[in-house]
Amino acid sequence: MPKEIILLTGDAEALHLENILRRHNQELKVIHARDGEELEAICSGEGNAEKRLLSFCSSSIVPIPILNSVMFPAYNFHPGPPTYPGSHVASFAIYDGADMFGVTAHEMAEKVDSGPIVAVDWFQIPKGMRFSELEIKAFEALVRLFMNLAPHLASNDAPLEHLEIGWAEKITTSKDFDKMQEIDENMSESEIRLRFRAFG
Repeated sequence: MPKEIILLTGDAEALHLENILRRHNQELKVIHARDGEELEAICSGEGNAEKRLLSFCSSSIVPIPILNSVMFPAYNFHPGPPTYPGSHVASFAIYDGADMFGVTAHEMAEKVDSGPIVAVDWFQIPKGMRFSELEIKAFEALVRLFMNLAPHLASNDAPLEHLEIGWAEKITTSKDFDKMQEIDENMSESEIRLRFRAFG
């Protein structure tokens, strides 16, 4: 079983996620990395062989050398479904008028949100929901997904089974999000209202 897990996530999530993992392996050492810089410092040098890397709601892109340095598959917990890879995904789902949304766990690969998918949890988007409300709903679902996978991640060496589900080709970026926040004087009132609900 893994002796150490590196948890790439924010300060607010770290302690809670560590407690979830340690319920299933009392001997487990959990190391918190807030961003890519801290992650590289933790993974520099030798001794990564018995570590597992987990990323939870992090915007940091993990370099291939780090992914290759750990023995066990690294997993990312993405706050969106396979149909919405990338960043600010709740906003784009609201703008598209999507009926369903969800969260995804997947093996990390060189390209963002492209690795084999190991778990998905779908839910319906309530009518009229704002992007900020959907982000909260997705975060809660992602914590539940983490809890479901934690027994395996904390105490089992084997990779999680891959699902026969692929990612959408379009990966949204922060640049895409910023562009959608721009309001043009020629836009209709309904378009402006939709963009405000989806992008703030």
